Amino acid sequence: MNPLPPLREVIAAHGLSASKALGQNFLLDEQLLARIAAIPGDLQDRAVLEVGPGPGGLTRALLRAGARVTAIEMDRRCLPALAELGEVFPGRLRVVEGDALKLDHDELMGEPYAIVANLPYNVGTALFTGWLGGEQWPPTWTSLTLMFQQEVAQRVVAAPGSDPYGRLAILAQWRSTAKLAMKVHRSAFTPPPKVMSAIVHVTPAEAPPGVSARVLEKLTEAAFGQRRKMLRQSLKGVPGALRALDSLGIDATRRAETLSVLEFVSIARELTGSQLSRVSTVPPRDQPGRA
Repeated sequence: MNPLPPLREVIAAHGLSASKALGQNFLLDEQLLARIAAIPGDLQDRAVLEVGPGPGGLTRALLRAGARVTAIEMDRRCLPALAELGEVFPGRLRVVEGDALKLDHDELMGEPYAIVANLPYNVGTALFTGWLGGEQWPPTWTSLTLMFQQEVAQRVVAAPGSDPYGRLAILAQWRSTAKLAMKVHRSAFTPPPKVMSAIVHVTPAEAPPGVSARVLEKLTEAAFGQRRKMLRQSLKGVPGALRALDSLGIDATRRAETLSVLEFVSIARELTGSQLSRVSTVPPRDQPGRA
């Protein structure tokens, strides 16, 4: 094992402190970090994307597990500490300075990769839904191992009818398997956040045929945007949605949180089919020079 100074010494040497504006909370318990790095399975020589490495606590755990890590960090204060870590693991750590929300991760990685990250709280959900989205499936990422506020983590794995169940659960579960892998007490962080945290592990599953991810995203956004209202009210702005409910025998007086993931997928399939049908019936435009 490569010799490394304790994380507290690294933070002190570089004068680092967690930035509230960047949603930072540093995790310094190296045994806990090693347990997190083990959740995706064997990382030996696997490509791993990490977002928001900070002073490099989780990064060093991933490198010790044998991973080839690409770390995206927008806090310039942390770059010297990460550069020192890269010197200890030559050729195994690439640090990209930038905003993870604005980068194309598939293009950046160029090969199948696992994502492991203690996500900054202020961008965690946006990154997560971005990774879950898109029409390409299976995705280039092979698994997501992500630290969230416990409340958000519970929303990812929630079952229909439960209080946390909503749009995030459907997006995470309709073509993936999501599980709560570990809870992390607030005292494990420096500084301690006001809330508890938890780690979610997500792996791609087979995508249901005939369903557009974008259609499902719009459907769930409308349904849970007014979650206490009946579907006939919350979905009236989604073209064809009420007709789809009727076709599928789903009572329009139900509320969104009572529908299963499969029922939402069925509605989205109806809407996807309707959209494709409309596109196929549009007459072609006259071509220049044709009679």
